[in-house]
Amino acid sequence: MPGSGKTPDAWSADAKSVVVIETAVLSEAELSEYCRSKALCSEQVRQWKADCLSGMQAHPQQVREQQAIRRKDKKRIKQLERDLNRKEKALAEVVALLVLRKKLNALWDDDEANSPHSQSSRLS
Repeated sequence: MPGSGKTPDAWSADAKSVVVIETAVLSEAELSEYCRSKALCSEQVRQWKADCLSGMQAHPQQVREQQAIRRKDKKRIKQLERDLNRKEKALAEVVALLVLRKKLNALWDDDEANSPHSQSSRLS
């Protein structure tokens, strides 16, 4: 069953939508049989269908609000992407500097090891 042990009213919206779709083409007798097999009430299915249909008919104000939210989200995403890009470049620069410092330190250590002062101090 879609609700996996829950009461039908506690089912997820997806599970309720599946029931609405499965019962959309059924006759009244077939709907009653379907409801008995799923431990549902036919009135619940009708209410779920009405809820689905009302959800599809968004009000103009809601549509405008959703569009405004989408625009705001897109703007925020672009800003975050710019920040992320800037930080990735800074991180790459820091890594390059660390690699160069490591190479330079290795060169200095080699120079000191090969210098006459370091050899004479090791011999004494």
